[in-house]
Amino acid sequence: MAGMRDNKKAIREALTGEDWEKKIPEIAKMGKPAVSPLFSLLLLDPETKHRAAKALGETVDSLAKTDLEAAKNVIRRFMWHMNEESGNIGWGIPDAFAECLVANAELAKTYASILRSYIIDLGFDDNYCDHDILRRSCYWAIGRLAQARPELAEPARPWLLKGLEDRDSVCRGMAAWALGQLKPELMDAPALKKLAESGDRDECEYFDNATLRRGTVSDLARESLEKDLGMG
Repeated sequence: MAGMRDNKKAIREALTGEDWEKKIPEIAKMGKPAVSPLFSLLLLDPETKHRAAKALGETVDSLAKTDLEAAKNVIRRFMWHMNEESGNIGWGIPDAFAECLVANAELAKTYASILRSYIIDLGFDDNYCDHDILRRSCYWAIGRLAQARPELAEPARPWLLKGLEDRDSVCRGMAAWALGQLKPELMDAPALKKLAESGDRDECEYFDNATLRRGTVSDLARESLEKDLGMG
């Protein structure tokens, strides 16, 4: 236990410093001993959560190069945390899941469909995330995947469009942002235009290029709409 406490303290200090991104490679080299401390940091403030998610992505990628099964076990741990039967609310899990798939192509090919499934509402026998606040991260995760591996995020497009009418306003904004990370598609414009003109001033908080950004639901829809109308 002392070892884990020491690791957690060292990793937290590394990720809260100004040069945190430069520290991620040395965290990744720790391999398995870094995994549980990083999981615990996903529960903290948004910036620490985001940095821990990125560090988990690099750590899992490093693990996969020498022990693919160990890397897959981390992904399975994500999946368990997102399962209602686990009794957990998976704070930070979609973020870390996405960063792992961004970091490792083999894991991405295997598990991207699972990540996408958290926004797919079939009404029965699905993995849809019913928790409104957690679902915001699920939409963000699809957008993050789209930035690095658009071909694996593309199948989520119909569900992102459906997300523009999500019951939670911030989810609507995050679905709009995620659509904007995909290849522009003019057919998305009517739904985005409707949301952009809705006057929804609820604020969304999200990360883009390691920078914490804020924007209203309508503004995020407008930005994605402009990309579609300009076709890039």
